[in-house]
Amino acid sequence: MSTAVKIALDWKPNGNHVGFYVAKAKGMYSAAGLDVSLISPHSDNYTATPASRVESGEALLAITPSETVISFNTRPPSTPKPAIKAVATLLQRDDSAIVTLKSSGIDRPSKLDGKRYASYGARYEGRIVQQMIKADGGTGEYQELGLPMLGLWETVLKGEAESTWVFMGWEGVEAKLKGVELNVFKLGDYGIPYGYSPVVVAHPDSISEKKDQLSKVLTATAEGYRFAVANPEEAAEIMAKAVAEEHPDLSEPLDLEVLKGSIQVVAGLCLNEATKKWGHMDSDRWNKFLDWLSTNGLLTTKVQTRGDAGVDTTSLDGLRSGDVGDVVPRESLQADNLFSNEFLP
Repeated sequence: MSTAVKIALDWKPNGNHVGFYVAKAKGMYSAAGLDVSLISPHSDNYTATPASRVESGEALLAITPSETVISFNTRPPSTPKPAIKAVATLLQRDDSAIVTLKSSGIDRPSKLDGKRYASYGARYEGRIVQQMIKADGGTGEYQELGLPMLGLWETVLKGEAESTWVFMGWEGVEAKLKGVELNVFKLGDYGIPYGYSPVVVAHPDSISEKKDQLSKVLTATAEGYRFAVANPEEAAEIMAKAVAEEHPDLSEPLDLEVLKGSIQVVAGLCLNEATKKWGHMDSDRWNKFLDWLSTNGLLTTKVQTRGDAGVDTTSLDGLRSGDVGDVVPRESLQADNLFSNEFLP
């Protein structure tokens, strides 16, 4: 009898997720006694975040940025969260960037001053963008628009915002194929040692009580990614078919050419260059990002809310303007408590 496992995706199915869909379609999960279903956030228009699905027990695993792990482990006392942990990373190197349309003339971060940024509404996001702008000589004063999550990229294409945060291996590939020229601002070019993203996260209860299940899921997923690296074109075709079957309610099917281009990018980023292993993280990278967050005043207690601000909550504008609560001591966050390679092959 197979064990039912749910995995919550961070975004609509895209090339970053190829290993999961390949592992399912090629029977790698079922061979391990697993019946895996993949939850796409379009199913409820992102009403529930991936991490909240792990928090509630709906999903065994979720895909999130590493900031989500940090956020869950630094909650204010009034809104505690489980100390979720990253158990794998999808990519070894950062593939994300802040982008603008080439036609906008905003060809460097400092020119984002006063402009509209389409935000995912995350706890550290607006302040990371602010620090990038400042690092390029700007004031860091810009408009952070909390728009519907799944349409942020489209708002830039339509001219309703000047910038947003994307994965170059997805939106970047799509833009290139459509002839849309972009200005690309990589965080590392502006002194920001960005962490692993996306990562796979698990609830602390699962980490202590479902070790065998986690190992089986991640071992099969790693096999899926290795297949995609060796066979990117075939992996794209497998994934396109699998996504159509798993998510018949997607507003539009995956564009196979975009998917092929995306998986080519992912194939070059998803395995460790030295070991050729998938998923493994190292504490040095976590520590560098934590050090940067701390040094720049981002490790603080207040969290964002779209409702009325409370004792431990504030608006996105509030976070950027200094309404951040108390400082979270850097020494209270140990990288080894935030991630584990224990369940990886």
